[in-house]
Amino acid sequence: MKRALISVSDKTGIVDFAKELLRLGIEIISTGGTKRVLQEAGLSIQSVEDITGFPEILDGRVKTLHPRIHAGILAEREIPKHQETLRQYEIEPIDLVCVNLYPFQEIIEQKEALFEQAIENIDIGGPSMLRSAAKNYTAVTAVIDPIDYEFVLNELRAKGDTCLETKKKLSAKVFRYTAQYDALIAQYLTENIGEQFPEKITLSYNKQQSLRYGENPHQEAAFYREPILRANTISVAKQLHGKALSYNNLRDADAAFKLVGEFTEPTAVVVKHMNPCGVGCGKTIQEAYVKAYEADKTSIFGGIIALNREVDKETAELMNKIFLEIVLAPAFSEEAFAILCTKKNIRLLTLPFGENRPSLENVSVGGGILFQAQDRQEENEDFFEVITERKPTKEEWKALLMQWKVVKHVKSNAIVVGNAQQTFGVGAGQMNRIGAAEIALSQAGEKAKGTVLASDAFFPQNDTVEAAAKAGISAIIQPGGSIKDQDSIDMANRYQIAMVMTHVRHFKH
Repeated sequence: MKRALISVSDKTGIVDFAKELLRLGIEIISTGGTKRVLQEAGLSIQSVEDITGFPEILDGRVKTLHPRIHAGILAEREIPKHQETLRQYEIEPIDLVCVNLYPFQEIIEQKEALFEQAIENIDIGGPSMLRSAAKNYTAVTAVIDPIDYEFVLNELRAKGDTCLETKKKLSAKVFRYTAQYDALIAQYLTENIGEQFPEKITLSYNKQQSLRYGENPHQEAAFYREPILRANTISVAKQLHGKALSYNNLRDADAAFKLVGEFTEPTAVVVKHMNPCGVGCGKTIQEAYVKAYEADKTSIFGGIIALNREVDKETAELMNKIFLEIVLAPAFSEEAFAILCTKKNIRLLTLPFGENRPSLENVSVGGGILFQAQDRQEENEDFFEVITERKPTKEEWKALLMQWKVVKHVKSNAIVVGNAQQTFGVGAGQMNRIGAAEIALSQAGEKAKGTVLASDAFFPQNDTVEAAAKAGISAIIQPGGSIKDQDSIDMANRYQIAMVMTHVRHFKH
């Protein structure tokens, strides 16, 4: 290795890297701010202008986009014609390219950043040099990440060059980084013009952690998150205590967080296998937790709990009596944290709550990915239609609205039974609606009397209404839309049940 080109936005470790390259007898070419930093450190650096014979122009937009740079990078060392061309035009090969890119991501993460600033921080020359070096990886070492400086230097010290395997790995890394860079730019510009479902989409994620396994021990897994962290998502949760989160932990915690975010009053949600098994609301977070616990004292064992208020000492003492996988909340008081930390395996997560949630969600399918808008619908009694002879009482309305929020987060077919502050029965993921209703009503038992039932989709038959009536349900909320709606309405009228149609369904597959 005889010649290196260095042009970096992130100056971390670059002076020491360049010093060692010079000590190893490698000539350095540099440009702009990088050249200035290296020269101020007392290093002898050759300017890109000296190589190209052309000054930087257009406020630095054009400096390395020149044949004397790119030919030096791209020329195949084993092709005589390439070497002849280099000699003809007196171009020296470049053996190492150390470049990182303008801080586009850092700029757009700033709330006060202007669109013009973002555009100005789109790097053109940097990706071009890196991609050229990465393409010609058999001859050129491409370095984009400061974390690789010492590794590259160690090989140079030992062998005078990097080995082919290293060059290949660094080449792949360059293309991953530049692909993500371009993906962020595309995403930013697409969002700026308000296009939600473009004809092409490129997703980009950074590895957050390796996971012990996936849904089952024989499945490998890892957690990746978006480069630009979005507030009010599980990806920005801070773990304060406990062993590493698993694949299933992350999915359950995400489900719990989304459900508890539906409520403004103090609320506690317990989730098992992506479904809520207990939801409670109260005047205090302790009261809310007690209601969530009493909703299903069996299923809460090993559950994931999300609360939308700080966990206090009294609530922590109650939670500490049972085995819990995760407790997620905006904060923990010092006393609560000390109490819960007595169990080494419980995971304690904090996460800020707010309104700025992602507008889209996605799920993978074989060979593809599905995108859709998040299921968000402003819902209150003004939007709904009472379609029975009896209208809901004021208390029943509160209960209907409460359970309607919950059933939205239960896997379909979904039925939820409860009152204005608590769930009593949850029927989830059944292949028919009456099956889901029977599970929810059976779980609620005697508590079902005088409460309400929520269904995520319409009733294809009147059997669910009849089962609800026999269990003592006083009011029902459901989307409507079946060709047999009238049968269900007639059944509700027969038993003096108040029924509300929302005209919005909440399927959750």
